[in-house]
Amino acid sequence: MKIEKNPSFNDKLFSILKYIAINNPANAKNFKKELDKKITALVNMPFKYRQSIYHDDINVRDLVFKGYTIPYIIDDDVIVIIDIFKWEDR
Repeated sequence: MKIEKNPSFNDKLFSILKYIAINNPANAKNFKKELDKKITALVNMPFKYRQSIYHDDINVRDLVFKGYTIPYIIDDDVIVIIDIFKWEDR
């Protein structure tokens, strides 16, 4: 399986990291590193996280990480990371 990241996911993640780095750049690096580990682990167990509460499809899942929701789609050989947001923003 292969992981693809939507360009809007990358843009939003960058703005979140920039905001975290204002106070503590080390926390921003750790946040990104831990999130990358979780996303990479999806290759082994793509259905590990709950079915999305925002979409009515069993192949759309929500990875919840430190208060952020990261919805992703499981396609045949591809996992597409769609977005990243806080529950307060929805």
